[in-house]
Amino acid sequence: ERRLISRRRESGIDRFDEVWDGVYVMSPLANNEHQRFVSRLTMILGNAIDLGEVFAGANVSDRVERWKKNYRIPDVIVRLPGGKAQDLGSHWFGGPDFVVEIVSKGDKSREKLDFYSKVEVRELLIVDRYPWSLELYRLIDGKLTLVGRSDPANPSRLESAVVPFAFRLKSVEEAFRIEVDHLDSSQSWVI
Repeated sequence: ERRLISRRRESGIDRFDEVWDGVYVMSPLANNEHQRFVSRLTMILGNAIDLGEVFAGANVSDRVERWKKNYRIPDVIVRLPGGKAQDLGSHWFGGPDFVVEIVSKGDKSREKLDFYSKVEVRELLIVDRYPWSLELYRLIDGKLTLVGRSDPANPSRLESAVVPFAFRLKSVEEAFRIEVDHLDSSQSWVI
């Protein structure tokens, strides 16, 4: 086990590995589609409006010290001015305001809901490609609760209460894409 982790660290493929209450969790390698969504969502969220801080992947923990014993790395995080998450340089202590998780085959994105609730992430968008859906969760009474779903059968528009955007699953040329609408302007993107 130690040799495997050491080899992952030496080769750099541990970049998105996490530790869940002391248990080392190896993330599957993200494919190009996954990376495209991360890059474009980060760009859109960061450039469309001054949101504060937007990161493509960042360490989030429920601990100030010994944080490497319990942390997650969402695909995209947004911390708004006045948000609860504290920048400790190495990691964010507490939950960012808005988080995106893009599901890869074999990952455990939905198993992070309790952790994200505990650190008080205000909203979580899950982009699932197996099968296709978008799910928007909102922190309600201390728990991230599903407030909307957009899928091929029901491509509903999911309006965030935290960032000025709405998200919808869209069918484009026999493929699925994410439509992102800026609520304070007429800007719209299909990624």
